[in-house]
Amino acid sequence: MTKAVVWITGLPACGKSTFADVTAQALERRGIASCILDSDRVREALSPPPSHSDEGRAHFYRTLAGLASLIASQDFVAVVAATAHRAIYRERARTRAPRFVEVYVDTPLEVCEARDPKGLYAQARAGNITGLPGVDAVYEPPARPHVIAREGRDEEAAQKLAELLARGGDGRGAEAGLGEGRRRG
Repeated sequence: MTKAVVWITGLPACGKSTFADVTAQALERRGIASCILDSDRVREALSPPPSHSDEGRAHFYRTLAGLASLIASQDFVAVVAATAHRAIYRERARTRAPRFVEVYVDTPLEVCEARDPKGLYAQARAGNITGLPGVDAVYEPPARPHVIAREGRDEEAAQKLAELLARGGDGRGAEAGLGEGRRRG
């Protein structure tokens, strides 16, 4: 039984969805069933679609945490790709999960802006939208993530995450070798 929520966080366009896909593939190779909850796709599926106001985001992340916990309770690894730019959103998800593993996709802001597949950074810099984490809303990176991935295609980080989940540990002990000391300075 795996029963876990893996929450992949980072700035918009940092590679969270890509890392979720890489992680799901690594888990599949180990025979671990997973389900990806990509925040953009979940937002599209909800009716009415949640807003990006502080209240709308808080409600959305509570809903996403609840869905992830429900999936995890069915012996899956729920792989959540969601900015969740405030630490409190991720902490609330942690309290609901049977097991919670936090992943930080560490991508420099300038790389995220250069990618900008949805044009969000350009819109925020032009003043057309507000509240974009990393521009005019604070992004609170995890203080002690279990795993730090370098951008989205970090196969090594995905393998370490799969090993952590297969072992059943929480990644906090010295045996894990994950997360500590790898953040960009």
